[in-house]
Amino acid sequence: MEIKEKTVHTNWKLRTLINDNHMQISFLDYGGAITEIVVPDKQGQLDNVVLHYNHYQDYEANPFYLGALIGRVAGRIANSSFLVKGKRHFVTKNEGHHHLHGGINGFSHVLWHVTTEQTEKDVRAILTHHSPDGDNGYPGNVKVTISYILTNENTFTIDYKATTDQATPIALTNHSYFNLRGSKGETVKQHYAKMKSDICLELNKDLIPTGRFITNAHAFNFQSYQQLCTGMNANHEQNSIAGNGYDHYFCFAKEKDKQACLLDKKTGRTLHVTTNQPGMILYTGNYLHESHKQIQTTFSRYQGVCLETQGSPVALIYKHLPSIMLEPNEIYHQTTAFSFGIKG
Repeated sequence: MEIKEKTVHTNWKLRTLINDNHMQISFLDYGGAITEIVVPDKQGQLDNVVLHYNHYQDYEANPFYLGALIGRVAGRIANSSFLVKGKRHFVTKNEGHHHLHGGINGFSHVLWHVTTEQTEKDVRAILTHHSPDGDNGYPGNVKVTISYILTNENTFTIDYKATTDQATPIALTNHSYFNLRGSKGETVKQHYAKMKSDICLELNKDLIPTGRFITNAHAFNFQSYQQLCTGMNANHEQNSIAGNGYDHYFCFAKEKDKQACLLDKKTGRTLHVTTNQPGMILYTGNYLHESHKQIQTTFSRYQGVCLETQGSPVALIYKHLPSIMLEPNEIYHQTTAFSFGIKG
């Protein structure tokens, strides 16, 4: 096992974790953005299975949040406000009237402090950040420690920890776009997905959950493997609202290890997700084709799929969902493991 690092784009560093099977994870200290996850296909050919910008400077704007760490709260906070113990807090607006992915300068756009370690079992990077009281409008001083851990079993684990000195919402995730076809520019339409979930949250026209659940809809039934193009081609109103695809929060079954799977039959690559998070946003890159003047890299629609394991920000409104509030006497600790393999 090995750890490499180099300086890129002024003072940013790119670090690469490599295991004995030549699987490697590369990421920037800026935003903690994962730029490469290199794994073999059924022919033994290594390729990068996450989307990345062609120019490092594109991560400065990163309008698609490629590979980035998201916080304090991943997802959308309706009308950019929430109540904590009867007091209303107003966070920054960066998507119309709403607050998206931690705000204007969320965790996806900060320079993380990084240290690395190598043991007999794994190679890892520990990313730390202090978010001060009032950061983007959030209450409390928050200390965050996120570990990227790679083992010889081709498992990449992201371990999230946070503490606060005031009650504050915390819902962390990583926003990597996976494409098991590799770096050939193909879409994820023919990828198969499976989840231990039989319900997901309904969205309104602003892509904010209404608190109601979608049930008994074929396009949203991933109890057994279903192609992602099912939702892209469906006539269901919810797929249309999301931009002809998925951008929905799926609630996991109440088990110790919640699971989701991704399969590409052409390459044989599989991705198995194990987490203690209460659910996951399945986002099929419905808006990746949009142009942004801040970046030079272009993508095609549906070129990647996000598996954003997290708590839902709508829990700030609807109490029947798992709370995302962190108290001063608590430790936020969530873990998601991405295990890569071969089938067929």
